[in-house]
Amino acid sequence: MDVRFREIDPFNCWLWLRFADSPSQGERSYVDGVFDSWYVIGRMGGFNAENLQANEEGAELSWMSYDNDQASSVMPALMHNMGELEYEGEWARCWLDLGTSDAVALDVLINALRQLDNDVVQLQELLVGGVNEDWPVEEHPESLFPLGS
Repeated sequence: MDVRFREIDPFNCWLWLRFADSPSQGERSYVDGVFDSWYVIGRMGGFNAENLQANEEGAELSWMSYDNDQASSVMPALMHNMGELEYEGEWARCWLDLGTSDAVALDVLINALRQLDNDVVQLQELLVGGVNEDWPVEEHPESLFPLGS
């Protein structure tokens, strides 16, 4: 799966997936499940790079001292909204308002989609941001910052 980044507006961002073939209903269910799970974690503030204490500890986590005060003192990093995945032929797209979530959110999604590509459905590419000329985007009704504002 190739991953490419285009122009990104975190409050009005489109993600585009291109499959090797038009995905079956079962394959769509897996993709939908990845996006739904990812969004719930983001909505609950899970993608906050200011509080990655276990990651920063390294390989040895036994008896790690977790700093609750540090965790409480960081600014929230909340994903605001996600639209429904839409499918058209070999393409799928999803609108996002990434809110104040950190870029680690995109890394987590890319990692999950790469594994999905290995195990379930062949993904040709993931495009982060931008628009596809052959599938125009409309102003998303959930957008806090409408196009052209």
